[in-house]
Amino acid sequence: MKELKIESTLYIFDSIEEVPENIQSLMKQAVNARKKAYAPYSKFSVGAALLLENGEVVTGSNQENASYPSGLCAERTAIYYAGAQYPYIKILTIAITAGLQTKTTSNPIPPCGACRQAIAEYEVKQESPIEIYFMGKIGKVIKSNSLANLLPLVFDKSVL
Repeated sequence: MKELKIESTLYIFDSIEEVPENIQSLMKQAVNARKKAYAPYSKFSVGAALLLENGEVVTGSNQENASYPSGLCAERTAIYYAGAQYPYIKILTIAITAGLQTKTTSNPIPPCGACRQAIAEYEVKQESPIEIYFMGKIGKVIKSNSLANLLPLVFDKSVL
């Protein structure tokens, strides 16, 4: 038997003011998207902003439904819109902010598993990493240079 050790490198900023200015702007667009979330059941709002290679920014917010599986996360809302509108343009960066509507969330909240899988699909498709920044409503911001840090044993088209 052999041991497989997996390591991830993440970068932690104490606040949004510490990230580069272009990321601050992207995160502010994610905050604006979070404010548009439709989350009457969970009261958990998420906003995402994607910076594309052509300079366009695409945003998304989570959209819930009384039939819970019919809803969609902010990250996938934005990613799928970008894929539909700009199918040959790479996604460079994703900024994500999330938190409860009923209190101030200060812990960074990463993408859920389904969103990690969707991001992985686009990293594989475009053959280049996507930077991911995520935070709560306030506080620390975490940066990953690639989805591979958050989902190291990715399931992709190579196994099909």
